Amino acid sequence: MHTIEPYYNWIEKYSACEDPRSPLYGAENSLSQYTNTIYGYYIHPQWDDINSETLFLKILFADYDLGFAVIEFIGEWNDALNNDIMQLKRNIIDPMVEEGIKHFILIGENVFNFHGSDDSYYEEWFEDVEEGWVVALGFQDFVLSEMKNYNLDYYINSGGNLDDVHWRTFTPQRLFALVNSLIQKRLGA
Repeated sequence: MHTIEPYYNWIEKYSACEDPRSPLYGAENSLSQYTNTIYGYYIHPQWDDINSETLFLKILFADYDLGFAVIEFIGEWNDALNNDIMQLKRNIIDPMVEEGIKHFILIGENVFNFHGSDDSYYEEWFEDVEEGWVVALGFQDFVLSEMKNYNLDYYINSGGNLDDVHWRTFTPQRLFALVNSLIQKRLGA
């Protein structure tokens, strides 16, 4: 796990720790000291802590004019034991929504498991971004299946033509434009 780094090709375009509007403004990450672990396995020091024992993230990009953010995750998304959605919602999503972010692209290639609970925080997030959306890209099929067991697919868009989005090949703005167009087609707009 310690060799899995957050996507870094957009770092010249955006850094959450240098963005005064970001909930991670001023966060310092070591380039060499491994301090965070998930179930005893060290993770790369560039992942950001959200006060969860099992889920870490990196805000890869935020555009306040267009109102979107791209967030990459690593670990186990565990709402049952660690209430990860509460930590994510209160520590990251709420401050971003207050800054005008209403479209969230969640990258979940490195989410290795999901344990659900109730959907109240997801419902709240959905209501917060009423004019926007939340999209899951790159999540493992079994993780999405488990999320669907908790009816989270009502709040988080995934699957279908979103599975064909090779997000690393796009600039952040082009990724947003593509995902937004796919969601608008789903909505029949």
